[in-house]
Amino acid sequence: MLQQNEQLDLLYGALADGGRRMMVDRLSRGSASVSELAQPLAMSLSAVVQHLRILEASGLVRSEKVGRVRTCRIDPEAMSAAEHWINERRQLWGRRFDRLGDYLVAEPDTIDEIKKGE
Repeated sequence: MLQQNEQLDLLYGALADGGRRMMVDRLSRGSASVSELAQPLAMSLSAVVQHLRILEASGLVRSEKVGRVRTCRIDPEAMSAAEHWINERRQLWGRRFDRLGDYLVAEPDTIDEIKKGE
């Protein structure tokens, strides 16, 4: 569990930066070279490489160097971990709200008391 939490910390930390989210968005449409990723961004190529290192450390991005060209791609498994974590919380809160709704239906006097307090 601790390792999973550390991985989620890295993942969400990587996604906390707008430039890195732009890179992930671009890579979600297919592989791209570092130069292609850098083109629309207002930062140096070395800054793009630093951001890519963070994305790779988080597990979101994988890269491969062939000759002088480094090509990057998304690793969908990393996104699955984040999606799973979010969905677990969504289901938990959904169940809580369902129970609250059931309680309020079963206790109509409680609703009247709340309305009087407004």
